[in-house]
Amino acid sequence: MKFVVSIYQDEDGAYISECPSIPGCVSQGQTEAEAQANIADAIRECLAVRAELGMPLTVTTREVEVTV
Repeated sequence: MKFVVSIYQDEDGAYISECPSIPGCVSQGQTEAEAQANIADAIRECLAVRAELGMPLTVTTREVEVTV
């Protein structure tokens, strides 16, 4: 399966990775590559737990346009 993830650097220099379509699926790493590898592991774990609990595996995400 393919998922969209976001990876950004926090104020302490760590890279935070999140998968918006799986609520609470967050990880981190010292580099972008490490954060990407860690979120892949987190996605697998989150999907397994959600399946065990009978929850939907993902939620709907969408793009919205906001004027600023």
